[in-house]
Amino acid sequence: MGIFMVRRRMLAAALMLAAASLVPSAGPAAADSSACTHHWSGPQICIRLEGRNQWNSVTGIWTNPPKRIKKRTVTLYLSGRRFNSATARRVGKTLSYTWSHFNLGPTGTKACVKFAGSKRMACQTTSYSG
Repeated sequence: MGIFMVRRRMLAAALMLAAASLVPSAGPAAADSSACTHHWSGPQICIRLEGRNQWNSVTGIWTNPPKRIKKRTVTLYLSGRRFNSATARRVGKTLSYTWSHFNLGPTGTKACVKFAGSKRMACQTTSYSG
C-alpha cells in the first residue's frame, strides 16, 4: 500500500468523524441545560433545567458536600424571588433535590438555587427552544 493510499484513507476517516460531529441533537433533550458555580474551593453548586421553554423540572445539586452532611435545605428562586424550599438528600457523593415539571413563567425567567450554609448560588435562564 503506497503512501498516497494511506493518506487518502486517513483523510476519508477524518472527514467521516467531522461529518458525524456536525449532526445536531434533536428532540426535547436539546432544550435541557445546566450551570454551576465556578469556584475551585468551597461548595460547588449546580442547577439543571430539564424540559422545553417555560415547562421544566429544576434540580439543585451540591456536588462536593462534606461527607458528614446527609441532607440540607435548598431554596429555589425565580427572577430574584424566593419560590420554594425543600430538603436535598445525599445520593452517592452529591446532595440534590428536584422540583417536578412545572411552568416557570415566561421564557427568560432566571431560576437560581442556593443551599443553606453556602453563600454561592447557581442560576440558569429559561429560553425559547421552539
